[in-house]
Amino acid sequence: MVTPATGSLPPASAGLTVLFVGGTGVISAAAAERAVAAGHRLTILNRGRATLRPLPAGTELLVADIRDPASVRSALGSRSFDVVVDFVAFTPGQVAADIELFEGRTGQYVFISSASAYQKPPGVLPIRESTPLRNPFWQYSRDKIAGEDLLVAAYRERGFPVTIVRPSHTYDHTQIPLTGGWSDIVRLRAGAPVVVHGDGTSLWTLTHSTDFAKAFVGLLGLPQAVGDSFTITSDEVMPWNAIYAVYAAAAGAPEPDLVHVASETIAAADPELGPPLLGDKAHSVIFDNTKVRALVPEFVCTTPLWRGARATLAWFDAHPEHQLPNPALTSTFDALIAAARPETGFARGLKDS
Repeated sequence: MVTPATGSLPPASAGLTVLFVGGTGVISAAAAERAVAAGHRLTILNRGRATLRPLPAGTELLVADIRDPASVRSALGSRSFDVVVDFVAFTPGQVAADIELFEGRTGQYVFISSASAYQKPPGVLPIRESTPLRNPFWQYSRDKIAGEDLLVAAYRERGFPVTIVRPSHTYDHTQIPLTGGWSDIVRLRAGAPVVVHGDGTSLWTLTHSTDFAKAFVGLLGLPQAVGDSFTITSDEVMPWNAIYAVYAAAAGAPEPDLVHVASETIAAADPELGPPLLGDKAHSVIFDNTKVRALVPEFVCTTPLWRGARATLAWFDAHPEHQLPNPALTSTFDALIAAARPETGFARGLKDS
């Protein structure tokens, strides 16, 4: 058990008391399954709402709203934990509230930052933990950087036991990591043109959540991880053209008809798509996972994209209620395709996409 006054941790081989704030998202649900399988005593604090991802058997649930510190204090009472992980801290204000809530209650606080916080565009590849943090395009990334700054200052000034983790694009069976999501699958299956940002040759890394969880759970309780930061991604790197081809094959679709549109043009047509494109996906990213493997040597990714894509499409085909239409996005893509290929006169919408 943690000694709050010193922030000391038990031996990493011992079962830890772990608190997850969140616990039902793409990353956190896989981490919860892995943590329980590793023998840790897991408590999940969230609002208790039903989700696509049920809690693992044996998990303790505390119902409270992390945005309401009084409700969290009431739910926790005087309890402390070996490890606290907040999967839903996105802004510096939320991070500051966490520091106030959990200082003295844990021997390790894990902050889920983002690989999008790394310098964009990257000056040097591969990206390592020493790569500068700077993203002038995406507020989400800048907020993560600001949260990191608060935590690093708290660690340096008074020993707040932070570990920073930076995942890149992580998906599970409920996620289609294409720009258009399910709309792109509908277009692929119909043999209709599909918009791809840039020329489709920028390199991207997609990591399955179960692979991420291997490294992540391995860091829990490690004294060497306190005060440090770690990138956790797959080593599989593919250009976006190939990623779309993988999903076309998984969907049983013909060879995809890809229409390349500048990321800036897509951003102008749909401001919601702009920041994650200009601040992340438009740039080639290759990550070096050497640092996390030095502490978690068992971290090996075993779900290549082709296998993950097949599992995703099988899940969506078995759950048609989640094949959600996006008419506005379909109209935007139709307009972009018509502008890119005026000679074809393509202007029809796909009503079921």
